[in-house]
Amino acid sequence: MTKGANVSLTALGQDAGAVVVSLGWTSASGAGDADVSVFLLGTNGKVRSDDDFYFYNRPAAEDGSVQLLGKTPTGSGDEDRIGLDLTAVPADIARIVVAASQYGDACFGDLDDLRMTVADRSGEPLVGFSIDDASVESAFVFGELYRRGGEWKFRAVGQGYETGLAGLATAFGISVVEEGEDGEDSPTAPDTTPSTATAPAPSTAGETARGTRTPAGGPFPAGPVTTTAGAAPAPIEPAAHAGPAEDASAVAGVPAQSRGRDGSVTRGAPTTRKKVTLPRVARKSLAENDSWQPARLFPVPTLKSDREREVRATSVLLSVMTQVPELGRRLTAAFGAPAGRTQTFTEVSLPHGDAPRRPDGVIRIERAGKLWTALVETKTNGNPLRAEQVQAYMDIAARRGYEAVITLSNDVALDGAPVVDVKIDGRRKHKVDLWHLSWAEVAHQAQLLIRHEGVGNPAHAWLLQELLEYLRHENSGCHGFQNMGPSWVPVRKGIEDETLNMGDERAVDVVESWERLIRQVCLRLGGELGQKALPVQRARRGSDPRERRLAAAETLCVDGRLSAELRVDGTSGVIAVTADLRTGKVRTSTDVPAPEGPTALVSVKKLVRMLAEAPADLHVESLVEGGSGARGTLERLRPEPGNLLPRDGAPVSGFRLTLIKGMGNTRGNTESGFIRSVDDAVARFHQGVVARLGPLDVRAGRRG
Repeated sequence: MTKGANVSLTALGQDAGAVVVSLGWTSASGAGDADVSVFLLGTNGKVRSDDDFYFYNRPAAEDGSVQLLGKTPTGSGDEDRIGLDLTAVPADIARIVVAASQYGDACFGDLDDLRMTVADRSGEPLVGFSIDDASVESAFVFGELYRRGGEWKFRAVGQGYETGLAGLATAFGISVVEEGEDGEDSPTAPDTTPSTATAPAPSTAGETARGTRTPAGGPFPAGPVTTTAGAAPAPIEPAAHAGPAEDASAVAGVPAQSRGRDGSVTRGAPTTRKKVTLPRVARKSLAENDSWQPARLFPVPTLKSDREREVRATSVLLSVMTQVPELGRRLTAAFGAPAGRTQTFTEVSLPHGDAPRRPDGVIRIERAGKLWTALVETKTNGNPLRAEQVQAYMDIAARRGYEAVITLSNDVALDGAPVVDVKIDGRRKHKVDLWHLSWAEVAHQAQLLIRHEGVGNPAHAWLLQELLEYLRHENSGCHGFQNMGPSWVPVRKGIEDETLNMGDERAVDVVESWERLIRQVCLRLGGELGQKALPVQRARRGSDPRERRLAAAETLCVDGRLSAELRVDGTSGVIAVTADLRTGKVRTSTDVPAPEGPTALVSVKKLVRMLAEAPADLHVESLVEGGSGARGTLERLRPEPGNLLPRDGAPVSGFRLTLIKGMGNTRGNTESGFIRSVDDAVARFHQGVVARLGPLDVRAGRRG
């Protein structure tokens, strides 16, 4: 769409009652960012109260009409998603304005590819809009949804302003309080005399509304503000898909600056705060010695039986989900749950045959007077889910009209499939979805929130930290995937003594367990980095996973190797991981292009300098056309970088960097275990090697 154009949502899709709005941008430096905000406006162009303003410190409406779903990394930028349930929007709300703002001296001209997308509840895009004229603006109204003739329409606005979030909030009737010099909110007596806010004329195509040049974050009026001049007008209905000039007058006027009663500009900072994250390094302990254990909200040392672990883990997770809406929404949205008021329960008794069943937990979400319900079945300490138990909960959910059954265990689901097989009675009209959640995924999402993306307030951050401490405790039983399965020992022994036959089904089981392990490695790495990490599938899209595993099983039987590749968002390369069961070694590697330089020797010296802090046992191999060149460990190459040059003078196209680690022999999660070996190898390689390379274009390391 072009700036100013509008379109009916019902004309774009049949299911327009709920939409997901995405705001996106990229940054060449990777440092740029912005925060989204949503305003619910009445027919007068103002919020009814401050409760109609949604931003990072107030991410969800109690009625489920608005839900800020958080940021998702995309390449060199971010995408911020907002869930809007239009059926739950109060009747006296005429417009929903979607905006974004920056802080300090930052402006939207520093960002590239500004865009807005509206998708239906299934994620199918309905309409998109790009902004290509951003410069010094610190706030942008991307677009708005508004009622017209009993239906919802979308208008592409693309209007920028230099007043930041406070200017937007003030224009739409939000009170902004001045902040004192010490950083605390300065008490200001209520002002009964209305202040005025001047508003510039709305911009036309290719222009941005600007007033007097002001800092990106301000200025802001002291005390409560009532905007009288320049009030945001109600939208004027243009023709469908009108051009920019036709709909220019419909854009909400936002003041370029806010003035006090005497007309002077009052500077300050809004009382809104950035989201809270916790530092990686904890404060120095005040304990006298290591035997003093810090008090924890969720103690675990007394847990002795698997039943106790299951009950405690379920209650801990479900309670934190209700108290920290960012975590609760992030987990339940993946299961198709709506945004709304959430309550959770444990040990609920439900009738089933001769004896009632007691699922470990129940999640209920209310949206617009309707209930979404999911039963939760939990396993800890590596215990497998029992198909007959899950089947019983599926039957109960179908009879009672519940929407989902969620299994939660240390196992990791593959290809979005459940980890247990159940029978679906096709005669039932009510469909029940079966989902699986891994404890590793729970820890991953919690770590993303408190280390990278932030939550609403310090109490929420502390609750998530306590949840992480609980999940990581050795007695919790919530350690993630920790067993390669019953086929692991016979397959490994068959490889060692060369008795494993082609077509052995146990090799396929080991390959499947290997895929689960790699997915968990990606979750842990992504949580540490604050970026999405995913396995790379070289197979053709839509190919049968069974066929892919059969091919990998053949390689395992012939070469004794398990191989995988993974990619981290924001990087152009992949990390190759190979577990050689014959030699008992785990190899992690990646290929990098030769750094620019006038000669090959200069390129080699640049690479060695870049790897100054890398492990000394890192293997470096020069790559030449048609094969490999010289090789050596970093320890030997540092004093003599020229040893990496091919003797025949062949041009070097790049280098292969490899770390080799011995693998554990056991199936479990002990210090010497195979799973721990692979996890540690990938973490060490990324931290010690990949992170040191900086902007180099890291490519796929050839597995071999």
